[in-house]
Amino acid sequence: MMASVITGYFLELLTLFALVFVHELGHVFAARGFGWRIREVKLLPFGGVAETEEAGYLPAREEIIVALAGPLQNLWMGLTAWALGELGLITPVWASHLIQANLMIGLFNLLPVLPLDGGRIVQAWMSCRLPYHVTLVWGARISLLASALMIIYSLLPYMNDGGIQVNLLAIGIFLFASNWSYHRNIPFIFVRFLMHREGWADRYREREKLAQPIVVAGHHTIQGTLRRLVKEKYHLIYVMGMKGSVVTVLPEEQVVSNFLMHGKPGSAVAELFR
Repeated sequence: MMASVITGYFLELLTLFALVFVHELGHVFAARGFGWRIREVKLLPFGGVAETEEAGYLPAREEIIVALAGPLQNLWMGLTAWALGELGLITPVWASHLIQANLMIGLFNLLPVLPLDGGRIVQAWMSCRLPYHVTLVWGARISLLASALMIIYSLLPYMNDGGIQVNLLAIGIFLFASNWSYHRNIPFIFVRFLMHREGWADRYREREKLAQPIVVAGHHTIQGTLRRLVKEKYHLIYVMGMKGSVVTVLPEEQVVSNFLMHGKPGSAVAELFR
């Protein structure tokens, strides 16, 4: 911001933040439309982050719609700028600047990096098909890889006797640090997900959908079993005996409740029915 004042680009900076603000309003209105509770909105030069209290147990369809609501604002704002320029209501230079700014913010936020919109879309899509713990781990890994590639790309001109792309480098470092912290906090994020599973199980049973089985041996750990939960599926845990017969069938909430109450992730599943 100080540099923009010194170099005479403060108006462009204000415009950028205005576009980011509208981008985030798209997320906020879409989220509120689904009844989400918004904790805070952080405005950043490349976009923003709308943090919700429901993260971790929301339907993937809603997560994808809310994530797309941001870039859609940049789409209509870019088209409006083009129309105003064609009608002569704003100068061609200013119209071009608005179009490029919206294009930059919209497309950049669709990159598969958390907490960008593209990263949220990819993670929501994976959560429909993969166990939620796997989704968290691979969402973080993909984001770390993409952030590292962003940093390397920003340094390529320097290797060819050019200048460093400082903005891209700063954003890449920020995203890498953010996702490194996210990766380290996955155990806590997963526990928060488990804390809301009981309510999800009740809603799932009300829809009268078939449960998805998880087959484990009696010596299998509780933690390993819980890591196989798929976010939008309700599970019954089939515990197998030594001769391949089903010893018992446990509803997932019994396993989750035991883990949350006693906190023994390394315990065997067989201990739950002895």
